Amino acid sequence: MDALTEGRYAGEGLLSEAEFGRSREAVTIASGAGVIKPGTVLGKSTSGANSGKYAPAPAAAADPDVGNQVAVAIALYGCDATSADQKIAVIARDAQRNGNTLTYEASVDTDNEKAAKAVQLAAVGIVVRN
Repeated sequence: MDALTEGRYAGEGLLSEAEFGRSREAVTIASGAGVIKPGTVLGKSTSGANSGKYAPAPAAAADPDVGNQVAVAIALYGCDATSADQKIAVIARDAQRNGNTLTYEASVDTDNEKAAKAVQLAAVGIVVRN
């Protein structure tokens, strides 16, 4: 019998959020960001053509766009932004998230880098619980 592997579901790992949708925000994922899975830690670009758009937040040394390096949101839903901008809902504030259900950009691959992203998320009111 073949084993099936399920991906993440929208909202999986969300422990709590503020009432009336205050934790959520609609954002634009930048074209070229690739496939975004629910639970992906996102940064917001502060320069260039993608200024104001979101993408997976890389480790500090991996990207010259300082704004994009700072984790400020978590994708609530997934999308494919490989070749076009996509709009999705994110958790942007006042929430708690299970850290074991987060997805990180490929350059965030050590426990210290993941802890740094948790600190960045805490600065915008998103508490990562493990």
